[in-house]
Amino acid sequence: MPEPIIRIDNIVKRYGPLTVLDGLSMDVMPGEKLALIGPSGSGKTTILRILMTLETISGGHIEVDGEQLYHMPGNGSLVEADERHLRKMRAKIGMVFQHFNLFPHKTVLDNVTLAPILTKGVARPAAEKRAMELLDMVGMADKARHVPAQLSGGQKQRAAIARALALSPRIMLFDEVTSALDPELVEEVLNVMKKLADETDMTMLLVTHEMGFAHDFADRILFFDRGKIVEEGKPDEIFRNPRQERTQTFLRKIIAAGHRV
Repeated sequence: MPEPIIRIDNIVKRYGPLTVLDGLSMDVMPGEKLALIGPSGSGKTTILRILMTLETISGGHIEVDGEQLYHMPGNGSLVEADERHLRKMRAKIGMVFQHFNLFPHKTVLDNVTLAPILTKGVARPAAEKRAMELLDMVGMADKARHVPAQLSGGQKQRAAIARALALSPRIMLFDEVTSALDPELVEEVLNVMKKLADETDMTMLLVTHEMGFAHDFADRILFFDRGKIVEEGKPDEIFRNPRQERTQTFLRKIIAAGHRV
């Protein structure tokens, strides 16, 4: 068996007196497609932000690709990671956000090429060649010279996916990437993500309220509530025959709200 590419060991995350994650442990295998579901405030997005080092942890340890994320060797033991170590670890991970986070005054092409040029020293011609390949993959090559204000929400999100892919991450994180979109634009973004899942060996973690997509996309579903994993299993197990009462209640409400499961 291969080693997990992500190993989360007993992590705690507090915001002042509020504990969002309480002794959470989970492993993610290389190439696995994982969907994190559950009510708002259950800690799903916090996990992604911690993996991207946008949030720190209050306790515990995380390994990514065999290396500690928030710690590094020093003085014969583990010490808190410095900025150089965090930058190195971030290069392994890409993230697509709910609200796109594109630079508004740069073209789509510039948005995609900026990070490889600045962080990896890639020459502009090579960065632009790779960017155009990625934009073509997400159906955005014809919008390369547009600025974000000229794009629909779905187009902005597809550009954001291309931007995250430009650094060739081993792990991709998707945080509610369709929740800010008009309903008719959701499918075009989900199709791109499904194509990525089917055609690449990237490890992918998805936080979503699109239960039908989670079912079709994921190898494994984790249901979260109050900072803990209440239930996990294959999509059919979770959606067709959930064992825990809390999972059953959540899915009943989702179905009552008109979502496909």
